[in-house]
Amino acid sequence: MPGLLGKKIGMTSVFDEEGRNIPCTVIEAGPCVVTQVKTEETDGYKAYQLAYGEKREKVTSKPMQGHFKKANTTPKHFVGEFAGFLKDYQLGDQVGIEIFENVPFVDVVGTSKGKGFQGVVKRHGFRGVGDKTHGQHNRLRAPGSIGASSWPSRVFKGMRMAGQTGNERVKVQNLRVLKLIPESNLLVVKGSVPGSKGSYIIIEK
Repeated sequence: MPGLLGKKIGMTSVFDEEGRNIPCTVIEAGPCVVTQVKTEETDGYKAYQLAYGEKREKVTSKPMQGHFKKANTTPKHFVGEFAGFLKDYQLGDQVGIEIFENVPFVDVVGTSKGKGFQGVVKRHGFRGVGDKTHGQHNRLRAPGSIGASSWPSRVFKGMRMAGQTGNERVKVQNLRVLKLIPESNLLVVKGSVPGSKGSYIIIEK
């Protein structure tokens, strides 16, 4: 599926024709550089590897420096692979926001904000014990029983418990495209996308 790499700029709101205030996210989509062309003969499938976001050469590994040098470009921070482009590209070509012209909806993939170690109420939406009755002490946000009886005498895999929250790959589908600003490579979509300001994201058609 064709797409671009980009960066989340932040959230704002716009007014539609009927005067409704719509929350939206501003994304810098590209321009991306084609750093590898995969073909049926060499790789078994056709796809393009795109790179985005400037990176210092000092903190780029030697193999990756050579990889980017083949494409005649500077080291990049974020690399992704896409297929299904209508146009053919060559090594070193730039792919810009123009691929989203006349596209009503997009999917966005990003890494959600990390929230650290959290309990079951915040992590899974548990209600907690509720009323303090029968002499319970400090049990309001406790998970309650986690196992069965003497059989199977174990806790099943996947039991919802406290733990690391956020910092996961999240895909939000069918976000409406509100506006394209080609001169600034900006894409405005309705709603929110995963990640904090400045985080790298993948935008798919």
